[in-house]
Amino acid sequence: MIDQTFPQRVFSGIKPSGGLTLGNYLGAIKRWVEMQEDPGYETVYCVVDMHAVTVWQDPADLTRATREVAAAMIASGIDPEKSILFNQCRVPAHAELGWLLSCVARVGWMNRMTQFKDKAGKNTEKVSLGLYAYPALMAADILAYHATHVPVGEDQKQHVELTRDIASKFNHDYGVEFFPMTEPVIEGPAMRVMNLRDGSKKMSKSGDSDMERINMLDDADAIAKKFKKARSDAEELPSEVAGLKDRPEAKNLVDIYAGLTERDTADVLAEFGGAGWGKFKPALADLAVEKLAPVSDEMRRLLDAPDELDAIMARGAERAAGVAEPILARTFEIMGFVR
Repeated sequence: MIDQTFPQRVFSGIKPSGGLTLGNYLGAIKRWVEMQEDPGYETVYCVVDMHAVTVWQDPADLTRATREVAAAMIASGIDPEKSILFNQCRVPAHAELGWLLSCVARVGWMNRMTQFKDKAGKNTEKVSLGLYAYPALMAADILAYHATHVPVGEDQKQHVELTRDIASKFNHDYGVEFFPMTEPVIEGPAMRVMNLRDGSKKMSKSGDSDMERINMLDDADAIAKKFKKARSDAEELPSEVAGLKDRPEAKNLVDIYAGLTERDTADVLAEFGGAGWGKFKPALADLAVEKLAPVSDEMRRLLDAPDELDAIMARGAERAAGVAEPILARTFEIMGFVR
């Protein structure tokens, strides 16, 4: 149970390891904007650049990708005055608390992390120690702000559960109620956006074909073309959600429409049930252009002004440090360090 003395604070972040897609927008950033506008929450959003280097990054690519993520957040509606927005490496408390919490976390917990197994594959002896241990840093990202809520996709829920385990063990071992039991926030019809060419696969920035994803920097023509050419099936749209069962491409396109309009999937089907793809896909393409083209335009403007972006992240880092450093200092104190 969360101690009511903890402010209701949201933390989440995106790793800058390649171009952003519609999946990042609908599955994360759009939700963050909604939480930012809720007066019940303080919101902290981060470009988690230190997580990116668990695998080797070309320095120039890391610089570009960090700015691209920040630009996407701002262009999508994250207001640096309402939310704390920064890149992780500017706040040393993340790395310091990450080490302390790695000494609380147990190896058995790390061995259960499915994402490490997925990313390492059969080469577990050759990957970096950081790739194995980064869930402790992720816990530090969250707990450095005493975050009570973390909006995540289903595939990241395990990391929030690990954060709770670490917080619980720390509190138990030191006889305190210092870290909150962070809650994952998973909701919305398009939390998991799938590949436009294969509805059984998640939309990914690393896929083989550019036609299988909507990139956040795609212009209006590219957005429209990709949706009109997206894979569907031979059947008309059903009038009820049950009719989407075993139709992954159809379900994905309907869910995307629902996510962009902030409607339920059932509501979308009530409008389009019985319609063919010749009607639905052009409507989806027009909607996506309306919603996403202004975002991509503003992203390009921001990326052409890197000094502006860097200044925004620097100001955000100062605000972030103002929250995290006292929490880190108290953690050192609880653990008995002489500082």
